[in-house]
This record gives sequence, structure tokens and C-alpha cells, in this order.
Amino acid sequence: MTAVYFTDTGSGTPLVLLHAFPFDSRMWDPVRDGLSDVVRLITPDLRGFGRTAAIAAEPSVETLGRDVIDLLDDLGLERAVIGGCSMGGYVTMAALRAAQDRVSGLLLIDTKSSADTDEAKANRLAVAERAEREGIAPWFADTMLPLLIADQSKADDVRAQIEAQEAPTVAWASRAMAARPDSADTLRAAGVPALVVHGELDKLMPLTVAQELADQTGGELKVLPGAGHMPSIEVPSAFLEAVTPWLADRA
Repeated sequence: MTAVYFTDTGSGTPLVLLHAFPFDSRMWDPVRDGLSDVVRLITPDLRGFGRTAAIAAEPSVETLGRDVIDLLDDLGLERAVIGGCSMGGYVTMAALRAAQDRVSGLLLIDTKSSADTDEAKANRLAVAERAEREGIAPWFADTMLPLLIADQSKADDVRAQIEAQEAPTVAWASRAMAARPDSADTLRAAGVPALVVHGELDKLMPLTVAQELADQTGGELKVLPGAGHMPSIEVPSAFLEAVTPWLADRA
């Protein structure tokens, strides 16, 4: 993988944790210390996001999934728990398709396995076109904030992270997500331990999609009261309580 920015803290079982769209690895800052107490936490900025440069490629979550496996190679890691929130979950599933034998566990946070409906694809493509035409500030955060977080007292921080991203990257990732395949069969065939974490108040993804993930992976579902789509930002203490015992068992 070329010039990816990532943080690498803690020791023990490696966990590669992938950010949501349109964020970067800073979304894990509220839980970074707590996770680093139990695992070796590796949080990359996916290509084009945060401090990682954009790299020319056709929009595809498969490209991002391959990037994750390349990062394992760069770090000399045979296997890791891989997880992510929302888009980060899609990339996790792509990494599983790319190299299932490199994945020792799955942490799936406010994400889903199904491909986009025709309506959802059309909406993503419209976002991509508008981002290229107008940039993303302020309209994109204005649109997304009511959907991303239940507690709007955190809106300023979330807006700042959204508006720090580049419009071409937002467009690229929107097209990549629109084109992603259904991942249900990938998850059923994986045979690795899984934990599904989901905000009770998520307006973008209902709890039914989290239960589907738990059924497809044979994993446990943890529902976080008071959280929307971004539990690591909204309810960091509850998030850590949900995931750290499971991660400790991966050692």
C-alpha cells in the first residue's frame, strides 16, 4: 500500500479498525486509549481520506479491502481482527473476500451486508456529482448530521471531521459504495469470530440489518442505547464496554 497514514498503538492481538464515510481515523480518538489497553490498535486513513493521499483507481470497495491486506503485509502481520463502522464495515467485508485467511475476527459497527437498492445507488451517485460540482461544505454536513448522530451536541466536532475531507474523495467513495456487492455469502462462509455493535437510534441503518449480520456471522449483537450511527463518538464508554471483553478473548 502506498504512503498510507495510520496510527499503531498498544500491544497484543492486532485490530485494524476502519473509519466510516466521510471521516478518517480521528473518529476513533474517543476510544483509542481504551482499545489500546487490550489490543494493538491500527487505524488507517483509507485512500484519499485524512492524511492519506488519493491514489488513482476505479471506485471500488474491493480496492480499499486490498489496501487493508497490503497494510498487513507492510506491518508483517499474518492475521488480524478487522473491523469498521459503516463504510469501514463494507471495506472489512471486501478485505475478507480478498484474503479470508488473514482475518482472525470481525468487528462490525453500524454497517450492513446488503448491496444498495436502486434508490440508494442513485442517491450516492447524486452525492458524488454534487460534490464534484460544488464541493461539500456546508451542504453535505447539513444533510448528514441529523442522520449520523442522535446527540446533536456533538455536531460541531462531527461537522469539522466531515468538512476536512476532499470533495473528490467523497465522490470516489460514494461511487465505490454504490457499486459494492452483497456480502451475505462472504460472511456466512468466513467461519471467524464476529461481534456486531449497533446504535439503538441509528437513522441510517435499522437494527434489523445488525441482526442479519449477527445471523450471517454467527456472532453476538450488542445494541448501544442512546447511540446513532457513530457510537465511538456518541457513547465512547458504552462502546468500550461492549467491545473490549470480546477483544480480550481474541488474545
